[in-house]
Amino acid sequence: MARGRNSGGHRYPRSARVGQTLREIVAEELVRIDDEQLSFVTVTSVEVDNELNRAHVYFDSLAGEDGDDDIVEALDRHRSRLQSAIAKQIRAKKTPILDFRPDIALRSAERIDDILREDRHRRGEA
Repeated sequence: MARGRNSGGHRYPRSARVGQTLREIVAEELVRIDDEQLSFVTVTSVEVDNELNRAHVYFDSLAGEDGDDDIVEALDRHRSRLQSAIAKQIRAKKTPILDFRPDIALRSAERIDDILREDRHRRGEA
């Protein structure tokens, strides 16, 4: 059975594969960076545009929303080091420009989980 022209054996688009690779590289490099503000930062995902020009790096931390601005500032200070690590590890003609954002979706899901847990506890279903 012949495969379709666009299937190429890949399960998801190139930008998603590149995003996953970038997430791993950035996470590994954050461990190497000696910056206390980044000690408890977790890279949750990376979204890359189709042209590989920009990559939105989503993060979460133990500091929560109160620490977001400081963390973005620290990540911005280390942007060139992170992009250099990416350039060394991926085979691409260009390296996407990194943009750092807190992972609001993850925090929203945690809040919903807390609300549901409290409701179950209140109803005696815990």
